[in-house]
Amino acid sequence: MQAKIVKANEDDEYYFDEGCFILELSNTADDADVSIARARVRPGVTTKLHRLQGVAERYVMLAGAARVEIGGLAAQVLKAGDVVIIPPLCPQQITNIGDDDLVFLAICSPRFRHEVYEAMA
Repeated sequence: MQAKIVKANEDDEYYFDEGCFILELSNTADDADVSIARARVRPGVTTKLHRLQGVAERYVMLAGAARVEIGGLAAQVLKAGDVVIIPPLCPQQITNIGDDDLVFLAICSPRFRHEVYEAMA
């Protein structure tokens, strides 16, 4: 890994059929230990129930209000500043319960690759 600065480009945001928009902020083989993406979920939308194989994920809530369901835990309401820690193979989904876009960082280790994503429903 080398020192560098990566600038976000809003034009790179894409729709992921899980039910959210993703902007990859840092996700390269040069830094395979971690990836960082900004996720955006529209009001009233619940992402598909899914899990990641061999990848731990953390959600860092930035804006909006959410209800998250992970593993066997009871559903929890989240706000900006809350962090969700999701081990590999842990079922997960998030619902935007607010009137504005829900925005959070998804930090994965090792880095997220599409082939680790497993839809469960």
